[in-house]
Amino acid sequence: MSKPFSFKLQKVLDYRTQLEDQARAALAQAQAARNAQAALTADLEERLRVHHDKAAESGKSANDMWLWRQYKDALEQDLSRERIVLNQLEHKLQQRRQEAIDRSKEKKLLEKLKENQTKKYHAQETAKELKENDEMATLRYKHEDI
Repeated sequence: MSKPFSFKLQKVLDYRTQLEDQARAALAQAQAARNAQAALTADLEERLRVHHDKAAESGKSANDMWLWRQYKDALEQDLSRERIVLNQLEHKLQQRRQEAIDRSKEKKLLEKLKENQTKKYHAQETAKELKENDEMATLRYKHEDI
């Protein structure tokens, strides 16, 4: 009976698997942050749209118009700030996505190496077993003289 296959880089493979899991977790976290920021931005856009729709109401005094403009300016500034944050989060999300892809490729490379070495090892073991069986059969064979 042959000994089982032992992959010499198993600890490296385990480490790369851990790195891939961490990269996926960071990707999920970045995606959640980006989605939350997108929802906040969409909410501000909706509030600004509703505020513009209220401008159509008639009978406003100069003070009401001043307040309306001040609120509109504040909403536009908030929206501008939130869009900048959203762009930053989208950039960070793209970085995390690329990092996860790179980690996955590194791990798959080692997994492929392990698979190839395993196949090679089993082929060598099978050949070794066949050779031993042939030698045993040759030693046990008695040639009969006629």
